[in-house]
Formats: sequence, C-alpha cells, structure tokens
Amino acid sequence: MRVPYFPTALATAIGLAGVLGITPAQAASRDPGKPNILVVVADDMGYGDLGSFGSEIDTPNLDALAASGVQLTNFQAMPACSPTRAALLTGADPHQVGLGNMAEETAPNQEGKKGYEGYLNERAVTIASLLRDAGYDTYLSGKWHLGSTAQTGPDQRGFEHSFSLLSGGASHYPDMKPAYAPTPDAKAPYAEDGKRLDKLPADFSYSSQYYAERMIDYIAADKDSGRPFFGMLAFTAPHWPLQAPDAAIEKYRGRYDAGFDALLEARLAKQKALGIIPADAEAAARSPKGQAWDSLTPEQRQREARAMEIYAAMIDQMDVNTGRVFDYLRQNGLYDNTIVIFMSDNGAEGHDLDETWPAELFPKIRKVIDETNDFSYAHMGKPGSYTFLGPNWSRVAAPTLSLFKGFPTEGGTRTAGIIRVPGVAAEGKQLHQLVSVKDFAPTLLELAGVKQPGASYQGREVTPMTGTSILPLLKGAQAAERTTGGELFGKRFVRKGDWKLVHMPKPWGNGEWQLFDLGHDLAERHDLSAQQPQKVAELKKAWDDYARDNHVILPDQVSGY
Repeated sequence: MRVPYFPTALATAIGLAGVLGITPAQAASRDPGKPNILVVVADDMGYGDLGSFGSEIDTPNLDALAASGVQLTNFQAMPACSPTRAALLTGADPHQVGLGNMAEETAPNQEGKKGYEGYLNERAVTIASLLRDAGYDTYLSGKWHLGSTAQTGPDQRGFEHSFSLLSGGASHYPDMKPAYAPTPDAKAPYAEDGKRLDKLPADFSYSSQYYAERMIDYIAADKDSGRPFFGMLAFTAPHWPLQAPDAAIEKYRGRYDAGFDALLEARLAKQKALGIIPADAEAAARSPKGQAWDSLTPEQRQREARAMEIYAAMIDQMDVNTGRVFDYLRQNGLYDNTIVIFMSDNGAEGHDLDETWPAELFPKIRKVIDETNDFSYAHMGKPGSYTFLGPNWSRVAAPTLSLFKGFPTEGGTRTAGIIRVPGVAAEGKQLHQLVSVKDFAPTLLELAGVKQPGASYQGREVTPMTGTSILPLLKGAQAAERTTGGELFGKRFVRKGDWKLVHMPKPWGNGEWQLFDLGHDLAERHDLSAQQPQKVAELKKAWDDYARDNHVILPDQVSGY
C-alpha cells in the first residue's frame, strides 16, 4: 500500500534549495524539495568504456551527462554484481546486509551465517523503502540479483513497481535462457511486481530496449501525480553472454581488427588527454591468462575482434536506450528536476568460459551450456550464442587498472561514475577524490530531505549506513583521508588514501599482502611491501578492524573466481 504523499513544507524546500545554492523556482518543475532520482547501472562495464572516459565506442548520451555533471574518476564499487547492488541500495557494507558473498559462490563455512544469506537480509533497509515512505514513487527495471524468492524480490524492498531479472545473468533476447542452469529446460527468473513470469512480454526484443521502455512506462503512469520518483534502471549489458542486435554489431564491424594491444595504447592516450588519469600513468600488466595480439592465429584474431564488436554494440545500445529515458524526461518537463547517477557495478569481465564455469566444479551447468549454445563464429552475438569478453579485451576496458571483475584490484573495483545534481554548478567537472558506492544512498537521502534511519527502522534493528554524503565534495570541499576495505571470494583489500594493501592467491597475486601507492602507481605494478613494512602493518591492522567490524568470514572453498 502506498504511503500517502504530503507536500514538503516550505521550510524543507527552502532548506534543500539552500544546500544546492539555488532558489525554489529554479529547482524543480514539481516540488523543489523533492527532486526526482534516476540511477542507471551498467553490468560488467569497464572503467574506460565510455567516450567521456577514453573509449572509441559511441556513447553520446552518457557523454553529455558527464559534460553536464561530475565525472567520478576515483569511484569504487565492489568486485562483483550483487555486493555492489547491496551497497548501492543500503549505503552499508555487503557483509552486513546479506551479500558477504554472491549466492552462487557461497562457501560451505559461510552457509547459514549472518551476512551470507545471499539476499538482502532483515537488517537491510533500502533507499527505495525510505524514499517511498517519504512520498516517492519507486521503480526498478532490469537486474535485481539480491534475492530470487517471493520474499526477497524488489517488491519486498521498497519498489512499488518492478520488472526484474532476479538472477545474475541471462540471454538478452526473449528466449529466457539463463546464463547458467543445471537443466536445459530451465528459464531465467523474471518477475513483475513480485509475480514470476513464465514468458516475457511480446514486445521484449532485446534487454536494454525493454528495460528502458518499462522505466518510461512507470514514470509516465505517474507523471501527473505531483509525486517525485526514484527509478533504478539496471541494465544487464554488457554482461555475458555477449549479445546485441545485428545492426548494432554491424556498426562496429572491422573497428577492432587492429587488435587489443593497439586499442589499449589509443585509449591510454585519450584518457591522459581527458585528464581522467595522470599523464605519467602506466598501462596495466597483462593478466596471467592474457595474450599478445601478435601471438594469436588468424582464426583467434577473428573471434577476438568479433567479441569486442559485440561488446561495443551492447554499450552503444545501452547508451541509446538511456538516451530514450532522458528524452522522455526532457519532453515532459522532468529532466531539470532529476538527479541522475550512472555507474557500473564492477569492472569488465576478464574470465572466459573455462574459468567461469570449469567442468570439474560445475559439471551440470557446464554440460548444459556446452550442449544448448551455438559457439560458431557466424552465430556470435545472436540468440543462443555464448561469448565472453575475456582477459585480453578486459585489459583494454581499463587500460591503467589491474585485472577485472571479481578482483579487489582497481580493474575490478574502480568503475566509471557520473552524477548530475540540478542546481549544482559543476558542468564538466572531474572529481578525483575517492567516492564509494556506499556513498550514494546517504547522498540521495540528503538531497531528498530524508533522514537516515540509523540502527532502527519500523521497529526492527537495521544496519546503519556507513557511506558518507558526497554533496560537500560536489560543491568543492576537500574530503578527509578515508579508510575503506573489501573482500570477495577470499580476495581482499584495504585502502587508506592512496595507499592500498591487497591479498590475492597465485597466479593473480603472490599469496601474501602486497602494498601499492595508487598516487604514483595506478596500475598496481610495483609492490612496496618490502620497502614499507610499517605501512603494511598499519594497513593490515586496518584490514583486521574492517573484517571484525563487518563479520567477514573468509571462504574455505573458492570457486569460479
């Protein structure tokens, strides 16, 4: 049942206007104290995959958003999908709210433990719930991945209307093929307003197209209500399997025939020219599974180039459909009073099929994948195909950042972030200070004039937000040095300012703590642990504190990543 909406008091409106440095008349088309909010999330997109972050991919709508807002060049997500989404919606560490590990990867010693439920637990309260309580219409369109039962879907977590893919991945076409399933007849779990779907709507032609259309439908249905909206548009692009419409792929045909090594150098130069990275930044090292373009056979080069063409087409179409939502908002007088955030949930996917679904660990799933998909070159990108980006192009996706999705290195956690707040005079600004995905929830609540719940919500104990509002940073303030930590799949990091301590097993790391100075070594190539034992000890204590405070349970069995 919808909480009745009561117009914001004039004092509240004036208060928010003062925070933003604008007058109520300038602030909004509806209610100056209640801005609309749109959060757009890409799935497995690398740091350098937008034009405004150094890419050659056509992303005019998101580039225009960056030009009218603030580029977050030091934005830190979690290493993988569901932990990031949990932190985004709750402002808390995922170990506290049920996603200490991804549900699919839960280790035996984590089963049944608090913080490892595999869904948003009873201690989680989302900004969707808080904003809905405050009179917002709340919508989700796209990927959820925070619970797949009737009790754990988005409709139970504050979203009034939702069309959602409940799992981590699926075909981008209407065939409902899951990205992973133990039986060939399984269907990807979709739901609308809490009701599971046996088939997708007739007008579902491609994921990005349909998710954008549903978001527009939701906003349109309530646009004359006088209520503000909070919408989360969660694309599944460019998550594997890489698939895109033929025309979109054709647009990029031949663009990547020179290979990933040449493209890396071009993107690196463009990022430096844009000021996204320091002028002396090094390229990231190849991953242990990476190859040189010149070492590939002609057939391998052909398949690699086609994979990148599809990946580029997926990002292109995500931008096109995001632009459709922006256009709708503009045409209906809503855009000028809409806060927009764009982010990716983690770095690009750098694993291939054998590393993601090794047959010895996932025999049933791998058998289904192998027997129900067409892996031929001619079929790549089409329904029933199953293509990964892989370790070579994922390096290009973040030219100066080490490794990719699933890792605590910068290539796994630093992603492209953009925020546009109406009334904040920050056009084309680059914010190089550290921003965590946990910071978005308290930022949006502050802008909406909604109080954080603290440790209690509707009579139950909840996890307080540990993120910090970035509104002062957007207005030009300098943040104090902060300490952040994280862990996933047993791989872990802690960061204090530019200093970063990382622990990863071989071959990804050395099985010991490694120390990097991101201020001079963004690529994490130069381990300083031997030269700086005191700094290692300091950060190791910070890690121990983080692990204790967030009840981290290191897995006794690591699979997948």
